[in-house]
Amino acid sequence: MSKIGKKSINIPAGVKFSVDKNNKVVVEGARGKLEYTLNPKINIEFKDDKVSLSVKNDLKKSYALWGTSRALIANMVHGVEGGYEKRLEIQGIGYKVFLKGKDLELSLGFSHKIIFKAPESIEFKTDKNMITISGVDKQLVGQVAASIRNLKKPEPYKGKGIRYVGEQVRRKVGKKVAGTTE
Repeated sequence: MSKIGKKSINIPAGVKFSVDKNNKVVVEGARGKLEYTLNPKINIEFKDDKVSLSVKNDLKKSYALWGTSRALIANMVHGVEGGYEKRLEIQGIGYKVFLKGKDLELSLGFSHKIIFKAPESIEFKTDKNMITISGVDKQLVGQVAASIRNLKKPEPYKGKGIRYVGEQVRRKVGKKVAGTTE
């Protein structure tokens, strides 16, 4: 039995929830619209502003899909209601970020500037050395944040690069310090 799959999902006021005969789940809210095709091994029931999922058969894979499907639908409901946000910070002398229309222009110590195109339904905000990525799709927001971080990961000696806000970077001891301690 899935502990997560058993929980019902509350649909808040202002969020439209619908399921068609092909198991396509559509969630619409103030921030946008998301769609998900539910696996045929999972039953879905929508009653009194609550969504509950159940398993059609007792296969091990069905139970795994049950909890995953419930979590994905709950994330969709949360996304169209309040949205998701990831924050990145840039550390390093000369490292800069600018907003050009909807896209980001990053200056990360390379010989050229990097233009990062904003996917549909993703918004960027910049403030000095901070980048805020927001959108309705949790997976897409996380993927975009990881892609931007991957442009210049924080290096272990000086800590320069792009990191998540609050991320701890393990620092290594340099040659001079390591040589003098012996």
